[in-house]
Amino acid sequence: MAHTIELGLDTFGDVTVGADGNLLPHDQVVRNVVEEAVLADELGLDFIGIGEHHREDFAVSAPEVVLAAIAGRTRRIRLGSAVTVLSSDDPVRVFQRFATLDAVSNGRAEVILGRGSFTESFPLFGFDLSQYDELFDEKLNLFTELRREQPVSWAGRTRPALREQAIYPPTASGSLPTWIAVGGTPQSVVRAAHYGLPLMLAIIGGAPLNFAPFVDLYKRALKQFGRPALPVGAHSPGYIAATDEQAKEEMWPHYVQMQERIGRERGWGRMSRAQFEAEAGPDGALFVGSPGTVAAKIVKVVRGLGLSRFDLKYSLGTLPHEQLMTSIGLYGREVAPAVREALA
Repeated sequence: MAHTIELGLDTFGDVTVGADGNLLPHDQVVRNVVEEAVLADELGLDFIGIGEHHREDFAVSAPEVVLAAIAGRTRRIRLGSAVTVLSSDDPVRVFQRFATLDAVSNGRAEVILGRGSFTESFPLFGFDLSQYDELFDEKLNLFTELRREQPVSWAGRTRPALREQAIYPPTASGSLPTWIAVGGTPQSVVRAAHYGLPLMLAIIGGAPLNFAPFVDLYKRALKQFGRPALPVGAHSPGYIAATDEQAKEEMWPHYVQMQERIGRERGWGRMSRAQFEAEAGPDGALFVGSPGTVAAKIVKVVRGLGLSRFDLKYSLGTLPHEQLMTSIGLYGREVAPAVREALA
C-alpha cells in the first residue's frame, strides 16, 4: 500500500564554528539558518522547523521572526516551530504571532507546542518551575480554544481570564495547524489525543521502533475520545555525507562535544564512541550515514511507526554551516526521492 510521507528538517540554531574553528557570532548563525531553509525550499522539502532556546549555545530565541524572514525568501515549504515552549509563553501571543506568520507566508505556518527540554525560559520570564505541569496544561487548554477562532471565554490560575475576547489576526483558512511534541510519556500522548492534535515524537535516543506502543496508545485514545485519525510525526538527529564513515567522522566530534556540554548540566555520563556507533546503527536514533543508509533507516521507521512526517534534526552542535548545507543538499536531492519511491 502506498504511504504518503512529508519530509522535513529541524534546527535549534546551534552556534557553529567558522573556517577558523572559532564560534560564529549569533547574528551570523541566524542568517545561516535562513540560508539553510532557503536551500530546503529549493530542494522541495516539505517543512522547516526552528526551535526556541534562551541560552548561549543556541542562536534563536524568537523562531517566528526567523521564520518570517524565511517566508519572504521561499515559496512552498511549510514553516513551524520545533518547539514553542508554551509553558513559559502566553497562548494569546503565540497564536497571534503564528497567525501573522501564516499571513506573510500565504498559509504556510504551523506550530509545534511542547514543554521544551530546557528550563531557562522559566526564570527568564518569571515562571515558577514548581508549576511546570500546571502551566502547560492550562495554557494548552486555552490555546485549543483560541484555535477555534471565535470569541473566547476562559479562566484559569496561570494567566488573566478572557471574556468573549476576539483574537486578531484570524488565519485565512480558519485553522492554524498545531502539533503536540512529546518525549514518550503516556500522559503526554493521551493529552494530544484528548485535544485532537497531531502527535510529534521526539526520538533522540534508543531504538525508534520502541515508540510503537506510544503510537498505538495515541490511536486508541483518539478512538476513545471520539476523534478522527490524525497524523503522527517523528523528529530525530542526523547527518548525511557521501559515505557512512565520512558522515560519522564529521559528525562525531561536534555531537559528542554537545552531549558533554549538556550532560554536565544534567549529570549524564560521557558518551563513548561505541555508544555513538550503536545510535548510528540500524536500530539507533541517529540518522547518520550515506544517502542510501539514511533513506533505508527513514523508510524502516516510517513503516514501523506509521508516520505521516519525518523531520531530520540537522543542526548538531558546532558542526559548520557549510557541512550542514552539504547534508541538506544530500537529504533533498538523494534521500527524499529514495524514501518517497520506496514508500510509493
